[in-house]
Amino acid sequence: MVTTGDSSRMAGVFDIELNDQNNGHLGDEDMEEDNEYLNVECGHITAPPPSSSYIEDPFVEAIDLSESTVNPPNTRVGPENFELLKVLGKGGYGKVFQVRKTNGKDKGKIFAMKVLKKATIVRNQKDTAHTKAERNILEAVKSPFICDLLYAFQTGGKLYLILEYLSGGELFMHLEREGIFMEDTAAFYLSEIVCSLEHLHRQGIIYRDLKPENILLDSRGHVKLTDFGLCKEAIEGDQKTHTFCGTIEYMAPEILMRVGHGKAVDWWSLGALTFDMLTGGPPFTADNRKKTIDKILKGRLTLPAYLSAEARDLIKRLLKRHVETRLGAGPEDALEIKRHPFFRSFNWNVVYARQWGALHRQQPTAPRFF
Repeated sequence: MVTTGDSSRMAGVFDIELNDQNNGHLGDEDMEEDNEYLNVECGHITAPPPSSSYIEDPFVEAIDLSESTVNPPNTRVGPENFELLKVLGKGGYGKVFQVRKTNGKDKGKIFAMKVLKKATIVRNQKDTAHTKAERNILEAVKSPFICDLLYAFQTGGKLYLILEYLSGGELFMHLEREGIFMEDTAAFYLSEIVCSLEHLHRQGIIYRDLKPENILLDSRGHVKLTDFGLCKEAIEGDQKTHTFCGTIEYMAPEILMRVGHGKAVDWWSLGALTFDMLTGGPPFTADNRKKTIDKILKGRLTLPAYLSAEARDLIKRLLKRHVETRLGAGPEDALEIKRHPFFRSFNWNVVYARQWGALHRQQPTAPRFF
């Protein structure tokens, strides 16, 4: 079953002091170019040397990462406890490395190490907000359908998050390789995505960035959501937020129109993702951003004739422009979707337990964590 983690276990994964702008310091290590993320010697990651001088910067906020609430009791963990294997990806805030633990009970286990540059994060208010959102999700949410945080530590200028390594890679890569999914394959992935969104919504969290690139697969082919920088927290009932965010092709009309939005935006995105899985592309696309937005707001939804009646109905009901008529927009949230005939054969207790036959166990691709 999906369970909610004890928020106190991860409380303060990082603490970003928004009111400390005049007292922040930037260490020498933050002034280095590339290779600033890690010092690598013979394949091992070593902590940067202590800095003897600091640069005053009134625009840099102090960031601290509380390790005791994440790491196992009586365990000191740092960069030196991990062997660097390869770079998995690079994002706006830092890099992700595949690493191997070199000591302790989990010696030899493979992880993904996300390294964030404090100075990069805090110089931009939006980046700071995104990082705080991701921090809060990692603190508050524990679910088998969400990428897990195992360790956290820091140096003077970097934050290190040790995440589970998901060898199945991105759903995006599997979809690109296959072109389209058969309906039973799509239904399997969609059922686990529904469970992940349902769990987030129950915690008052809107995901807001559902797309194939943010859906990772574990070694058994099960779904794990990643990249929580665009999540909106503390949303209750019909409460709305007005932030313009998300990936344009999967973005709900109410976000584009800036009229306020709630949890139902995730169900629109699920509809766009369902269309993508079954047809090979998002439902509304054009050769530029403005035309794409126009199509999302006013374009006609065209469904291929080969889709089953159940798939066609699911997509049409998820892609309702009027929020109050959209499947999942009511107080029952995900239950409306789980009762749809497209999922008629699904035992949701089995889905929650991840006992359903998983797919795509071969040909893993490097996962993303940004």
